[in-house]
Amino acid sequence: MSTTDTGAEPAASTDPSREESAKKPASVANLAIGFILLVCGLFIVVDMIQLGLARKQQIDDTNIAVTNIAHALQRHADDAIKSADVSLIGMIKLVETEGSGPRGQGNLAALMGQNANALPQINAYFAYDEQGRSLVDSTPFYVPQDVSDRDYFIFHRDNPGRDAHVGPLIKNRTTGSWIITVSRRLSHPDGSFAGVIMAALDLEYFKTFYDSFDIGKEGVIFLGMNKGTVLVRRPLYEEYVGKTMIDTPIFRDHIAKNASGLVTFRSTVDNKIRLTAYDHLQHYPLYVFVALSKQEALSGWVEDTIMHACGIGVLVLTLALLGWRLVRQIRLRARTEVSLREARDSLNELNATLQRLALEDGLTGLANRRHFDLALQEELSRATRNASSLALILIDVDRFKQYNDIYGHAAGDECLRQIGRAMKNVSRRNGDLAARYGGEELAVLLPNTDLAAALEIAENLRSTIDALKIAHAGNPVGNVTVSAGIDALMPARADDLPETLIRQADQALYQAKKQGRNQVCAATDVL
Repeated sequence: MSTTDTGAEPAASTDPSREESAKKPASVANLAIGFILLVCGLFIVVDMIQLGLARKQQIDDTNIAVTNIAHALQRHADDAIKSADVSLIGMIKLVETEGSGPRGQGNLAALMGQNANALPQINAYFAYDEQGRSLVDSTPFYVPQDVSDRDYFIFHRDNPGRDAHVGPLIKNRTTGSWIITVSRRLSHPDGSFAGVIMAALDLEYFKTFYDSFDIGKEGVIFLGMNKGTVLVRRPLYEEYVGKTMIDTPIFRDHIAKNASGLVTFRSTVDNKIRLTAYDHLQHYPLYVFVALSKQEALSGWVEDTIMHACGIGVLVLTLALLGWRLVRQIRLRARTEVSLREARDSLNELNATLQRLALEDGLTGLANRRHFDLALQEELSRATRNASSLALILIDVDRFKQYNDIYGHAAGDECLRQIGRAMKNVSRRNGDLAARYGGEELAVLLPNTDLAAALEIAENLRSTIDALKIAHAGNPVGNVTVSAGIDALMPARADDLPETLIRQADQALYQAKKQGRNQVCAATDVL
């Protein structure tokens, strides 16, 4: 057999599997490095998102805080002026009864002294005749003076109305201190102008109260008149007191137009951004204004951001240096996945805990108002679908304000805790909900319960609480008692039923109070 020689060398053999094996480590390494880079990027993005959410939460919390401060200051100023105004009404009645003769002036001076000692906001009381001359005052040394040129005197002289007048900030000519005037008109029997009686509110009283709030170094609080005049300011700068804000954007665009509000603005004085809340007094032409520095509010967040940035930077650098080592990267990936699962589980557990706490009153252990509102709407919908009866018991602790005044708020909290425990111990069916409705008011929601059964449950609750025998010197029976109002309805539709049920139960509660307390009363109108 012959053969043919071509002269060509035999071709080198190639192994595809070997090439794949050679490429595989590089491919896996590249994937590992790419994965690490992806994880680093995700860490940065997630951290930035979390920091953004934390920043928003911090601003939201500050807005809530500044709103609460403004509301507290509004209530404080309204109560301070109202108590002074009420004392003036009593003095006017005394003058109208006894006249302005020597005897009447003596009794008026005594009453002025009593009220000045009882009300810490009062600097002094003054009474003037129709010429603006002093009649009597509560100061230790009588100093005759003429106030016919004062704003409050001119106002009452020219206006026949008997309403109170809150005047601008002035310096008391007798005591030399800055005061806010609250005044009322004195009239002759024929209605003609007989003079003015005035309460001087001490500026220091408001300043001391405002100093008790932590508003930071750049925070601002002031009390102003609706016409724009600043009365009290913290920090106190003399050049601002008595000045008007009427031309400032915050007053013109917000305070002058709304009863209350929340706004973020940049100050025209120091160019600082502030989170601001304002609230007008309910009974008098004044408003309070609170502004907290946005920079100070976010100072803690800035520190956290720096710490987070450092932590993320170190993590990214570490992962980049170790990225080429495939095994360690894989192990790191595994550890990261485990950590993420643990973090997810911890977050879910925390969310479940927060959800429970969000529906529970921290003081009594009962359901809170939010839980009650949700349950009420749900049970009304269920009762509408099933054509079943739904009952509501509203409970109020009798004379609880006197209890707090006598024993203190700590004892008041303990009293509510005992009542809450008693309500838990009273046998109830599954589905019934006992809640703290607000303050010393409690509520029990009773699905599938008619009025007669609700009355029995309410009486059981009332007698159980009465049997606790919690001492209450301000209650005629000598111990803490409650009153309860009940309503039950079988809804045909869900329109406005929550308000209807609550209103009628509240009316029944009012009737129980009116009839002497420590009793249960049912609504007369049952849907």
